[in-house]
Amino acid sequence: MQDQEKYAEQAAAMEQPAATDAATPVATLEEQLAASQLLVQELQDSFLRAKAEVENFRRRAQEDVTRAHKFAIEGFAEALVPVKDSLEMALLVETPSVESLKEGVEMTLKQLSAAFEKNRLLEIKPNQGDKLDPMKHQAISMVPADQEANTIVNTLQKGYLIADRLLRPALVTVAQEK
Repeated sequence: MQDQEKYAEQAAAMEQPAATDAATPVATLEEQLAASQLLVQELQDSFLRAKAEVENFRRRAQEDVTRAHKFAIEGFAEALVPVKDSLEMALLVETPSVESLKEGVEMTLKQLSAAFEKNRLLEIKPNQGDKLDPMKHQAISMVPADQEANTIVNTLQKGYLIADRLLRPALVTVAQEK
């Protein structure tokens, strides 16, 4: 123990500047220890606060992602509600004429097309003679035709893109090699 006290006195003497005035306070080891413990306590408190803040941020971000998934189609659903209303109103007409039915279907189709456009749901309808694009078209069969090989002869079903992502490829027949 005497060696430890001796080393502690030497360390304190090395850390303390030479006192030129008797009024200059000299920190004792206990004061330095208390100051260090206070600093450790402050740092630990800061660390715990920062950790809690990060955890709260992570939890809020997770809740935002959950809400975004839950209500992702809200805009699309709002655009489709008037289409459903129009179809229901058409069914309420007791004695519809062919012309009024056709006019109603055309108006409803316009509403549906506007809903698709608003929500970036785009049609893929290739024209005859367009080059087959396997990223957008699905060839159902190859038929003999008087056009270049691997070009579209007929579109059997439209395809759709959501933004730039393929929802459904267009179903097509293509010209076979001659």
